[in-house]
Amino acid sequence: MAVQQIAGIESGGAGTSRLAARGVTVGYGGRAVIDDLHVSIPPRVITTIIGSNGCGKSTLLRTLSRLLRPTSGTVVLDGEDIGRLRTREVAKKLGLLPQAPVAPEGLTVADLVARGRHPHQSWLRQWSSDDADVVARALAMTGVSDLADRPVDALSGGQRQRVWISMTLAQGTDLLLLDEPTTYLDLAHAIDVLDLVDDLHESGCTVVLVLHDLNLATRYSDNLIVMKAGSILAQGHPRDVITAELLYEAFGLRAKVIDDPVGDRPLIVPIGRTHVRLDEQSTL
Repeated sequence: MAVQQIAGIESGGAGTSRLAARGVTVGYGGRAVIDDLHVSIPPRVITTIIGSNGCGKSTLLRTLSRLLRPTSGTVVLDGEDIGRLRTREVAKKLGLLPQAPVAPEGLTVADLVARGRHPHQSWLRQWSSDDADVVARALAMTGVSDLADRPVDALSGGQRQRVWISMTLAQGTDLLLLDEPTTYLDLAHAIDVLDLVDDLHESGCTVVLVLHDLNLATRYSDNLIVMKAGSILAQGHPRDVITAELLYEAFGLRAKVIDDPVGDRPLIVPIGRTHVRLDEQSTL
């Protein structure tokens, strides 16, 4: 069942890209990781960025969220240069969950999620019953209401990820960027978190993920961005993008691509040097 949308969420018009990179170059220490990259994020779908280690996935996500400032080019959020917007204004429109976030020791779940309301606070607008209602709905949407009084550092990995997503939701935005939200989770908890992400998408959110697990990326995504060496190699629906040839070009991975027996997306079967049939070994 799709989750209900949080009151106060700002929603972009259907069919209009709310977030895009135009000719973006960005890097570290004078070395360009991404060079003259152009990409638009389609609205109200799950977009997943995949690629080999070091190809620029997280760099792109951090650039789209304004954590990194490009040396050239522009990131556009709702038609405006994100670099010209105030931090508070960006936080009202875009929620980011970075890799492996850490909460202050002893902070409770309710207090952490309440921090998502900070962009909406000011000297003239203090905490209100409306903020409390948004936090309560965010906790309910992620299924962690019963954990509200527990310390965040006492939770399991899967519970913590749900709590961090809840804090992001409390910002009141329907544009969510999640950098490897399944890192360090076992498969069952990873599925649980991605099912939650899919519920958020069904409620109208635009979601951008970075994932390493290719089969989870194809299962849960409507739009894939495949990166290689700081450039976009392919973009589109998993059924249109994922081929054995592309996997070899992007990852150096030999694989068979078959129909997922329990879904409507492609399934990737890696081919290694051992534990494969002789007829498959002969193709290596």
